[in-house]
Amino acid sequence: MVQVDPRPTAGDTVTSVGGESGEEPSRKGAKGLSGNSVGLLGSAVIGVSTVAPVYCLTSTLGPTVGQVGVQMPAVFLAGFLPMLLVAFAYRELNKAVPDCGTSFTWSVQAFGPKVGWMCGWGLVVATIIVLSNLAGVATSFFYLLLGEITGSGAVAALDDDRPVHVATCLAFIAAATAVSYRGMTATKGVQYALVGLQLAVLAVFVTMALVKARTGDLPGSVDFSWTWLNPFAVRSFAAFTAGLSLSIFMFWGWDACLTVNEETSGSDRTPGRAALIAMVVLVGSYLMTAVAAQMFAGTGEQGTGLGNPDTAGNVFAALADPVLGTALGILLFVAVLASAAASLQTTFLPVARTVLAMSAYRALPPSFARIHPRFQSPGRATVAAGIATGVFYATMSFLSENVLIDTIYALGLMICFYYSITAFACAWYFRADLRRSVRDALFKGVFPSVGGLLLAGVFFKTLYDMRDPGYGSGSAVFGVGSVFVIGVGLLLLGVVLMLLMRWRRPAFFRGRQLRGSFGTPYPDESGGRVSRTYR
Repeated sequence: MVQVDPRPTAGDTVTSVGGESGEEPSRKGAKGLSGNSVGLLGSAVIGVSTVAPVYCLTSTLGPTVGQVGVQMPAVFLAGFLPMLLVAFAYRELNKAVPDCGTSFTWSVQAFGPKVGWMCGWGLVVATIIVLSNLAGVATSFFYLLLGEITGSGAVAALDDDRPVHVATCLAFIAAATAVSYRGMTATKGVQYALVGLQLAVLAVFVTMALVKARTGDLPGSVDFSWTWLNPFAVRSFAAFTAGLSLSIFMFWGWDACLTVNEETSGSDRTPGRAALIAMVVLVGSYLMTAVAAQMFAGTGEQGTGLGNPDTAGNVFAALADPVLGTALGILLFVAVLASAAASLQTTFLPVARTVLAMSAYRALPPSFARIHPRFQSPGRATVAAGIATGVFYATMSFLSENVLIDTIYALGLMICFYYSITAFACAWYFRADLRRSVRDALFKGVFPSVGGLLLAGVFFKTLYDMRDPGYGSGSAVFGVGSVFVIGVGLLLLGVVLMLLMRWRRPAFFRGRQLRGSFGTPYPDESGGRVSRTYR
């Protein structure tokens, strides 16, 4: 038996990305990324930025109210709970194995190459879908903002011109790819400004909405009630799960600060702390904005009411002038554009670094593991992600608007898929620790398991609901909802690609690149067994 410690050893300076001979590039800094280039604040900012709080709020407040009414703040809290529990799993796993492959690497360590490969695939495909959606949103708000500034409806209408929209969208993708390509130093400078702008505008919006709502003379305004925080007051379980799915989507992306762990000072502890800080900032922002908007506009289906289906897709566009006035209202459009643009740029970080890790461990072609010598970033993986995003969005836009919409609806399935696997991987990886202390039992076992079960429940409930042709755009394939076909199809595509890579790169799937976790032996090429003993 070969015993391998999963953690880096003191004085380890290995710089190889591994090879077919079985070298293991999981040591800190072994992939060639720029170490110690991100601190606690920068890491937390990346987590907040990737989530895109202002964009999430303007696009989700309306649909959530449509599902759960005044219980919207309660549903936001309910969606926060599984994400917080999964964040504990990420923190504990990162302490033991600070690797930029995060979910991929950790699930391989716990459950083996096949489950790990599919977990990595779930993260990659979810991120590509989000990137395309963010680019589309940034384009729409770009022309909307230009229309507001110029007072020209013709300028705002350019977004409806499909070739112009797609061309502008591709320009945004190219710009975001270029910034990410230049490494963490360029990324931090852009993100501090964009995230700061978002949070400042949200603070002004919340303050003015509360002040005006308390005057009591606004049509549709309602007084605050503590019952808004009671999730059991939602009218039905179906409505609750629909709202919960929207809420979970609003928190997705905080784990981006974990994918830059090899570039972070104190890589074993700082990213985990940054993730928790990002989560607290997000839930605080969401709750304050939800309460303020609900008090100001109410949940009615007319005018500025949050339940108005005509404004559900862009609530801030309807509330900007009434809450902030004409002059300051433009700031809200700027904030939404900044939110989408910032998230577009930082969302390249997790997909590029996951592809880098998968390539470094020979789960993907090794060319994606190349590091730019000057910027110390995964240049080829970043460019590949940018090209994939551009091709995907352009193809879907010209092929069918319904297909594009349904692909975005299928996103929640991918999110719950890889988050739940990561949570279960934590509990299994640390199973030898669970009796050592109450702290270990809770943070390494109970909390991750509960979080994984909650997200797995949402996964299967969403999978069941997706079969209905009325889900998403309303289109169907042979009587089955298009969202179901797309979601399951993307997972099956991952299985096909995994089998192809197993044929082309057998060493990874035989456990020679990332060996199994303690107590989980893999056969090596000679037929022997290779296992890991814990610590």
